[in-house]
Amino acid sequence: MTRTLLTDAPRALAFLVSQQAFIEPTVYRNQYPAIRYPRLVPVDTAAPEWVPTVTYFSVDRVGQATWVHGAATDVPKVEMLRRQYETTVAMAGIGYGYDLEELGKAQLLGMTLDADKADAARQASEEFIDQIALRGDATKGFAGLLNHPSVTVGSAAATGTSGSTLWSQKTAEQVLTDINGQLIGIFTGSGTVEMADTLLLPYDQMLSLGLRRLDPTSPITLLDWIRRHNVYTLETGQDLTVLGVRTLETAGTGGTARMVAYRRDPSVLKLWLPMPFRFFPAWQTGPWRFEVPGAFRLGGLDIRRPAACRYLDGI
Repeated sequence: MTRTLLTDAPRALAFLVSQQAFIEPTVYRNQYPAIRYPRLVPVDTAAPEWVPTVTYFSVDRVGQATWVHGAATDVPKVEMLRRQYETTVAMAGIGYGYDLEELGKAQLLGMTLDADKADAARQASEEFIDQIALRGDATKGFAGLLNHPSVTVGSAAATGTSGSTLWSQKTAEQVLTDINGQLIGIFTGSGTVEMADTLLLPYDQMLSLGLRRLDPTSPITLLDWIRRHNVYTLETGQDLTVLGVRTLETAGTGGTARMVAYRRDPSVLKLWLPMPFRFFPAWQTGPWRFEVPGAFRLGGLDIRRPAACRYLDGI
């Protein structure tokens, strides 16, 4: 039986298009454990794909009840304060391609194109979104979870050896004081409305907490204690989430290590992703070159209730 080989660009393109139908579903099913943003921030994909900006509103209530009598004409009223915000949505892209020789060899040998290039393109898109979610992008006016200007920044107490702020130079009690000070600060600073349910730490500090014990005879580590003895757990009965995040080692003021405390909830913070990454139809870009473009559109991270977040530097 004679096999029809690729002899011209139209046939090569048709072969690539047929292969693309098998490659894409495989790529979209893959998971990327190194990508952190889906675990750290709520992602909103509900906006139309090509919307230029996302508009959202924050609502706050003012007014409180008081004593009145039956003939009163000045009954107190509540009012709703409504603020409008807009977030710009920008487009980014990454794709993959083949030349005529690659496609011809694949057809000659009866091979299907592997998904490696498409998988690498999607991985690159996820790494880009991860960077925007955590660090932002100054060229687009985006801030990230680790460096948002609306979040209150505090400094660790200088209670360690020789007045050090570093946790490595502090006792277990002093480290716990730093952490609980931030959690309680969020709770009391917001009139007992906001509670952080998540702590992000540099990996060195997190591993240290997981190895250090409350005292030499206790089987309980600092990390165990923090997760179960904090204002969030006391109020809700749920453990505090503690996660390690790369780049926090130098995210603080002056390149110091930073702790992030926040409530992981869409009403507090949200990453806008109107168009999740997707591939577009293959096309010919040169005499013997064929490409499959991919694109996604995102609007950066919005922290809608900054009182539910705090940074602690110098740990």
